[in-house]
Amino acid sequence: GDLKVIDVTVEGTDAVLVHDAHTASPTTAFALSRLADADTLHRTPIGVLRDVRRPVYDTLMAEQLEKAVIQHGKGDLGALLAGND
Repeated sequence: GDLKVIDVTVEGTDAVLVHDAHTASPTTAFALSRLADADTLHRTPIGVLRDVRRPVYDTLMAEQLEKAVIQHGKGDLGALLAGND
């Protein structure tokens, strides 16, 4: 599955790749980013090759902390530090 630059008049439109930057898999975006060499430099793909929305660390951590407070209560740091554990 290597990508290559083709001449559409020779190969036909069936060989043309239509890229979706919102696809979950990074495979095609990565392959497109590697399409640069001395012979095709003037046709190197540029722009947004991958645009996928997914949660970031801060959001996931905040959700995890909120869930813990709901399940176990807010907690008491002083009691924890002065406790027997």
